[in-house]
Amino acid sequence: MDKKELRNQVKGALSQLSDEQYKGMSKQITDQLLKEEAIKNANTIAVTLSNKPEVDTYLLIEELWKGNKKVVVPKCNPKDRSMQFYKINSFNQLEKVYMNLKEPIVEITQPVNSDEIDVILVPGVVYDFDGYRIGFGGGYYDRYLVNYSGTLISLGFSIQLIEKVPRESHDIPVNLILTENKRIECGKKRKESLT
Repeated sequence: MDKKELRNQVKGALSQLSDEQYKGMSKQITDQLLKEEAIKNANTIAVTLSNKPEVDTYLLIEELWKGNKKVVVPKCNPKDRSMQFYKINSFNQLEKVYMNLKEPIVEITQPVNSDEIDVILVPGVVYDFDGYRIGFGGGYYDRYLVNYSGTLISLGFSIQLIEKVPRESHDIPVNLILTENKRIECGKKRKESLT
């Protein structure tokens, strides 16, 4: 199967989750992530603002704030498919943009460079056990991660895991994938940064 077919197949499976399953599993994943040393030791964490059926990151962001972590969220530039992270202290600093997505209001938030980010939570639709993923097709993270050397973690539901996703030479694996019932260390190239 190609990336598009896999993406559609997994999106279909995700759409079958009940609200109760979605909320319960999102909470399990959040609780698990907060126990990770990479998160405990991080000052600045980059988080994508989720849209159902992605793992709910709003609960996570609130927990990170409670732990005095600096939370940065992405602003995408569709013209050149680039991305910049901005620090937010409140959900009031967000605005709705295209496709019902929320992004930081740049006039009232401060940009943060990639070398200041300790951990990036990388979104995706499909993941494999080596840390490779199929995203939503925009290529924003693929471009951004080329110059990033920190820790990469993906959050997903177990139904988003497959044995192997189609890969391209520029694809960058994540270090760790957390689901509601699995912890998968992966991304051999970047494994040393987990310590």
